[in-house]
Amino acid sequence: MNPLKKKPKTKNFSEIPEKPNWMKVKIPFATSVNNVKVVRENLDSSRLHTVCESASCPNLNSCWSRKTATYMINGDICTRRCGYCDVATGKPFPIDPEEPKRLADSVKVLDLDFVVITAVNRDDLKDGGASQFSKCIEEIRKVKPTCKIEVLIPDFKGEEQALEIIFQAKPHIINHNIETVRSLFSKVAPQKNYELSLKVLEIVSKKGFISKSGLILGMGESLEEVKEAICDLQNVGVKMLTIGQYLQPTPTHYPIQEYIAPEIFNDLKKFAKSIGFLHVESGPLVRSSYHANEQEKNLYS
Repeated sequence: MNPLKKKPKTKNFSEIPEKPNWMKVKIPFATSVNNVKVVRENLDSSRLHTVCESASCPNLNSCWSRKTATYMINGDICTRRCGYCDVATGKPFPIDPEEPKRLADSVKVLDLDFVVITAVNRDDLKDGGASQFSKCIEEIRKVKPTCKIEVLIPDFKGEEQALEIIFQAKPHIINHNIETVRSLFSKVAPQKNYELSLKVLEIVSKKGFISKSGLILGMGESLEEVKEAICDLQNVGVKMLTIGQYLQPTPTHYPIQEYIAPEIFNDLKKFAKSIGFLHVESGPLVRSSYHANEQEKNLYS
């Protein structure tokens, strides 16, 4: 039976099934372990945050073994509390003016050709933290002009002035994750809005940028709802899509309902490609910035 056909009843944490084999992550080469050490030491010495650590990403070792990481700016404390996310919530510290330069220095030392920059929500700031994105991009281009940059942005409450700051910085790809289907949005992300996220992505697309978004499955959505969300994203001009499995970080987070089989992800990839997406990454271990450099290369292949 298709595990997305029906919405299961909410489960208690104790009832969560054991992770299937397809959810186990392996580092591809033993020699890559050293790269994990290099990346960790660089991030620690640079006093930089990554979403890999803050959001407890299952692919951390795999990505770091490839000398890639997703930098998380504007601190590591978010002003919002989403049920699926493991990033700390509370009152953030002031913006660190030296962060952009430290980030750029890290990019230079690690010799990165593709960088992903994301951030916590900073609803306490007038521009939502958009200026820090711009400064990071500017500093990276000073030390490595050829480096391609993807930004994974918050919704900035839909404020076009904040979005314009991002546009003026001219990143190569602008990503904003919608995360879940319309019916679950108010439960999973009560401080966000499904229609607002679509609006942000539409503005990005109309400005001529490559737009990207992502969904996580296993929170109780139906297959029809997932396809509806994919169509909604395509209708606002999104060109790149990631679809992955939700993993419940702790017992207090939104309860996982099921593990979705790999073949379902494959079918959703075929569906998304059939309606016009340029690139789709769909699988249990896929995250929005997982192998992002390869995703960008495949856009034009």
